[in-house]
Amino acid sequence: MNTEGVVREQLAGVLDPELGASIVELGMVGAISVLGRRVEVEIALTTVGCPLRAQIERDVREAVRGLDDVDEVAVVTTVMDATAKRELLSRARLLARDRALATSIPAGSPIITIASGKGGVGKSAVTAGLARALAATGRTVGVLDADIWGFSLARLLKIDGEVEAKNAKMIPLEKRVGAGQIRLLSMGLLADEDQALLWRGLIVQKAVAQFIDDADWTGCDYFLIDTPPGTGDIAMTLARMLPAMGQIVVTTPDPGAARVAARAADFARKSHVKVLGIIENMSPFTCENGTLHAPFGVGGGRRLADELDVPLLAEIPLDVRIGEGFDAEGVFANLARALIDEVAPPIGAAGCSARLLDALELATREVL
Repeated sequence: MNTEGVVREQLAGVLDPELGASIVELGMVGAISVLGRRVEVEIALTTVGCPLRAQIERDVREAVRGLDDVDEVAVVTTVMDATAKRELLSRARLLARDRALATSIPAGSPIITIASGKGGVGKSAVTAGLARALAATGRTVGVLDADIWGFSLARLLKIDGEVEAKNAKMIPLEKRVGAGQIRLLSMGLLADEDQALLWRGLIVQKAVAQFIDDADWTGCDYFLIDTPPGTGDIAMTLARMLPAMGQIVVTTPDPGAARVAARAADFARKSHVKVLGIIENMSPFTCENGTLHAPFGVGGGRRLADELDVPLLAEIPLDVRIGEGFDAEGVFANLARALIDEVAPPIGAAGCSARLLDALELATREVL
C-alpha cells in the first residue's frame, strides 16, 4: 500500500532540471495526499511563470505512476515566498559544493568573482587592473567576462581575435603581461561591443555555463570572473557551478553605493560563497597642486568592510587612466600581492616555505 513516505521516497529521484538536484532535497515537495489509487502532490516553484513548470510536473507524474496501485496523479503547484526561496538556494549551494562538477580550472587555483551591487562603479576596470597585476607576477590568469550584456573586458585588456576550438573546447585568447599571461573569454570576442544581446534567463545561464564547461582553462593560476551588477541569474549560476569560489565586492566611497553593494555580499553569504574583501574604487585623489578631491565622498568602502567584518583590500583613487592599464600609486600591484600572500593564495602555496620559494623565484627573474 502506498503511503506519503513511499511517494516522497519515489520523488527523490526527480531532479530540478536547472539545479540538477532532487526536488525532495531542495524542499520543493510539499503536502502529499494518498486516497486509494489517487495521489496528489504539492510542488513549490520559485516563480509564477517558471519556464520549467511543465517539465517538473511531467517528471513528477511519471515518477509517481511508477508505483504500484496508482491510477491517477494530480500535481498542484504553488509559489515559494522569499524565505522559502532563500532556503532552496542555500540547500542548492550546499548540494552543489558536495557534488561540484569537474571543470578544466585547476583544483588548486583560486576562483574569484568581482561583483558589485550596481553598475557604474568601475567593476570591469578593477577586474582588468587586477588581472594585469597578477599576470605581472608571473602567473597565468584566466579571465571570464560573465557580464553577458555589458561585456567590456576585451576592450579594456586590448585583446582581440577569433575564439577557436580544439578538442571540442573553446581556447581563450592569450596576452603576455610581464612574466605572465592573461587568458580571456568574453562575449566581446564573439559579438560586436555595440550589439545588443536580447538574451534572458536560461539562455544567459547556459552561455555562462559553456564559458566554464566548454573552455580549456588548464594551466591557470588564478581565475577571475567579472559578473553583472546585482544578484541575478548569472550570480546564481556561478554559485551553483563553482561552489569553491570567493567574491570581492567593488563599491565607491559614496554611502549609498556601499549600501547597495552590501546586497551583493549578502547574496554571496546566503549562497555559501566567501566574501574575500571590499575594493573601494573612485576614492579621493590629490591633484597636481596638492589639493585633495573627493567627488564621490569618503569612507564608503571602509564602512562596508567593517560592517561585513572583511578586509578593505584597496582604495583606488579616481583616475581616468585606470581603464587604460595605469596603476595609480601601485594599488593594483599591492592588491595582487595581498591576494597571493594572504587573501587567496593558491592551494599548496600558502605555507611559509612555499612563499619563500615564490619570492626567491620572482627575485631571480628580476635579476635576470
